[in-house]
Amino acid sequence: SACPGPRGRQLSLSAAAVVNSAPRPLQPYLRLMRLDKPIGTWLLYLPCTWSIGLAAEPGCFPDWYMLSLFGTGAILMRGAGCTINDMWDQDYDKKVTRTASRPIAAGDISTFQSFVFLGGQLTLALGVLLCLNYYSIALGAGSLLLVITYPLMKRITYWPQLALGLTFNWGALLGWSAIKGSCDPSVCLPLYFSGVMWTLIYDTIYAHQDKRDDVLIGLKSTALRFGENTKLWLSGFSVAMLGALSLVGVNSGQTAPYYAALGAVGAHLTHQIYTVDIHRPEDCWNKFISNRTLGLIVFLGIVLGNLWKEKKTDKTKKSTENKIEN
Repeated sequence: SACPGPRGRQLSLSAAAVVNSAPRPLQPYLRLMRLDKPIGTWLLYLPCTWSIGLAAEPGCFPDWYMLSLFGTGAILMRGAGCTINDMWDQDYDKKVTRTASRPIAAGDISTFQSFVFLGGQLTLALGVLLCLNYYSIALGAGSLLLVITYPLMKRITYWPQLALGLTFNWGALLGWSAIKGSCDPSVCLPLYFSGVMWTLIYDTIYAHQDKRDDVLIGLKSTALRFGENTKLWLSGFSVAMLGALSLVGVNSGQTAPYYAALGAVGAHLTHQIYTVDIHRPEDCWNKFISNRTLGLIVFLGIVLGNLWKEKKTDKTKKSTENKIEN
């Protein structure tokens, strides 16, 4: 989104432009948090919105305060996760063209500075967590081990994307408990599972960008594990994701708009998987970032499906009242 600025210069509202316009000493820290590439924050945040939306009372919008609180938490925790990742991977990042310019790898921030910065991010994230109920505080604290260890998984297993999925979709559990005070396994567990399947889809596509470098430096990924069979595997994950989301709908009493959204999600996944060129990094990136749209479709379906419940309830009440009058 750009518009003409003073003397004909272009003013951009993109995340990268905002970071580039920040005071120069702050820019390496903002890039360390990946604020110039907000897609990761969206992918962390969206499962939280699904959960918060599903926990709303029938006929009501999601809790806007909780959506804002979790949005803030997503920015901080994604930033913390990226900081941890870059601290672990700085020697590897120097050997990969796409990651060599990351602040720690490039020497813009020292390991000690990044450690102090990480402490600040986690302290602020703790402040957000303490705004929730006790159950949610304990549940949220339980995710910290995943946040710290998932960057290491690419060294020991071809399934680091699974570890990322378990980490990135914790909000599918936390959002519900923040509203309800505890988790309903019949809704939260299939929602969490669907998010993990979704992560396996988009992050496998993402990993195909770096597969050649990963082979050279000895890192592992599902992209290398699946190889030319990637689309077959992703199709299986898509079926599992849609099946789990359908189960979520049944167990939470969802209505027609929700299932219509699932149809749109299925179409999006089909297009994404069968048109992606796993040998072209640019196309992999474009398909990867399109998952923000997919996540928003799910959220919109949840919200509209929940509002639809009220309409059905009103009709039922009127029908009952008419029968009594007659």
